[in-house]
Amino acid sequence: QVQLVESGGGSVQAGGSLRLSCVASGYTYCMGWFRQAPGQEREGLAYISRDGRTIYTDSVKGRFTISQDNAKNTGYLQMNSLKPEDTAIYYCAAYVSGFGGCARGLAAFRYWGRGTQVAVSS
Repeated sequence: QVQLVESGGGSVQAGGSLRLSCVASGYTYCMGWFRQAPGQEREGLAYISRDGRTIYTDSVKGRFTISQDNAKNTGYLQMNSLKPEDTAIYYCAAYVSGFGGCARGLAAFRYWGRGTQVAVSS
């Protein structure tokens, strides 16, 4: 069982930046960031495998950067050039067994954090 705890959410104006953190209680092979806006489905944003392979969804490519500190079992999501449509609850998720990079999609991720709210005003 792996527990995930997100932090770093908050309220910013459009064009601003936030850095989300996700601390895992143990080893994870892949960590991903997802978000869910009111009335919308949860969507995957970025993924990083233990060996540093990254994947981004088109909506955040060039604005968001996923990274990790394996020694601390901590992942990060640096979010720049934020837009009002980025407003959502952001979730960290992970799974422990894998190879060859992360699988995409919610079903691949067994462990989930409780989420952190991000609000971007215009």
